[in-house]
Amino acid sequence: QVQLVESGGGLVQPGGSLRLSCAYSGRFFTIYTMGWYRQAPGKQRELVADITSGGITNYATSVKGRFTISRDNAKNSVYLQMNSLKPEDTAVYYCRATQRSTVNYWGQGTQVTVSS
Repeated sequence: QVQLVESGGGLVQPGGSLRLSCAYSGRFFTIYTMGWYRQAPGKQRELVADITSGGITNYATSVKGRFTISRDNAKNSVYLQMNSLKPEDTAVYYCRATQRSTVNYWGQGTQVTVSS
């Protein structure tokens, strides 16, 4: 029943910014920890950032200080503001909803390409 749809990806120059959005469809959005993951070609999927139902955030060291995750419970949405983008940020970015590690939902992903 739960569906996640990412949007906002695209091509951006190094140093530029993008804002990703994840729209959640279903019930009980507020119980989920929401996260953004990314996967580059030939690499494993990795955590970028997540935010708990209580608003506690966590970031990968590589993006801390550049990216900001937020959620709007009234809109059932999660966002990832990405600033000072680097070529190594190029990847498919996925939205995930999880609850106590027993339930997982994934979006289809949105491509982010950082290149001059």
